[in-house]
Amino acid sequence: MTNPLTRLQNTRVLAVVRAPSAASALRAADALVSGGITGLEITYSTPDAPAVIRELSARYGDDIYLGAGTVTTSDEAMRAAAAGAQFLVSPGTRRALTTAMKATGLLVITGALTPSELMAAVEYGTDVVKIFPASLGGPAFLKSLRGPFPHVPLMPTGGVTPDNIGAWFDAGAIAVGVGGDLVSAVDLATENYGNIERLAARFISAGVHPHTTEVGA
Repeated sequence: MTNPLTRLQNTRVLAVVRAPSAASALRAADALVSGGITGLEITYSTPDAPAVIRELSARYGDDIYLGAGTVTTSDEAMRAAAAGAQFLVSPGTRRALTTAMKATGLLVITGALTPSELMAAVEYGTDVVKIFPASLGGPAFLKSLRGPFPHVPLMPTGGVTPDNIGAWFDAGAIAVGVGGDLVSAVDLATENYGNIERLAARFISAGVHPHTTEVGA
């Protein structure tokens, strides 16, 4: 079985799905997969998120890398794991929550922005640090973090577009999280799933070239 961290690195793009309904989330997920994106993060801001995860797990199995996002309580972590999530993402980092997330045995990704927050995330045992909101600093900021933290797996989320995705990987990202630039509130509200599929294909086409950053060494 592929190491979870390697699985994330090979997936490269995690689509962050914040949908107004479970049905919308499922249709958006189908569009993303049709466009070539296999990394799906279903956020708890989506109604019935565990049910969505359960359905997608049954529908696609190991053909996708499926997780829960906006995890803020230990109960959410446990319910996502029970539904079939393969990884858990929190927007921030708290010791008790990180411990609860790790107790599920899944890959744990917790959010940080500053060096102090990043150090806390590593101390608490997170597997991957989600740099969020990455749009505040851009690829140059991520590259700066790689200096003092060369072996910490970093995943920027926010501000990643088809035009700059290569710069994020060149700066040292092991994967990227993409929300509104891929699954926008407008496209969801207007049920423009065709545009979501087209954007997914653009992201995959722009980010296909593997980077050479070594992590976890």
